[in-house]
Amino acid sequence: MNDTVDRIMAVMERGFDPFFGEAWNRRQVGDALVMPNTFAATIDAAGRIDSESDPVGFTLSRMAADEEELLLIAVLPDLRGRGFGRTLLTNLFEEAAERGVAKLFLEMRADNPAETLYRDLGFSPIGIRKAYYRALDGSKRDAITFVKPLAKIDG
Repeated sequence: MNDTVDRIMAVMERGFDPFFGEAWNRRQVGDALVMPNTFAATIDAAGRIDSESDPVGFTLSRMAADEEELLLIAVLPDLRGRGFGRTLLTNLFEEAAERGVAKLFLEMRADNPAETLYRDLGFSPIGIRKAYYRALDGSKRDAITFVKPLAKIDG
């Protein structure tokens, strides 16, 4: 597990803007990974999922019953817009469907530029939490919850 935590933290530390305080610390990632039904995937610069090469992005998700929540996704800032996030999410959709997941959820701050990608991949907004996120300057932003239905894969 430490190797997985190391790989995630290598991206985490650069993948989130400190202004919004969204990054998790090492302990939070480690604690999440020891919980049952928590899944992580990394992607390298060649677009390979879970390779031994240095990661440029990751996902972290948790499943309960036939639903799964994307807890975190990050791609290194200088590599955004090159399809790594799309590949990570497509991988998550496939793996979650194989696990029998019917719906995938995520929550994001209202001004997150990743919203376009989420909508392009079939996520739809289902709720808003007003003034849920607080930035370093004290400003508040709404949280938007999204859902994407998945086709279960019987196997």
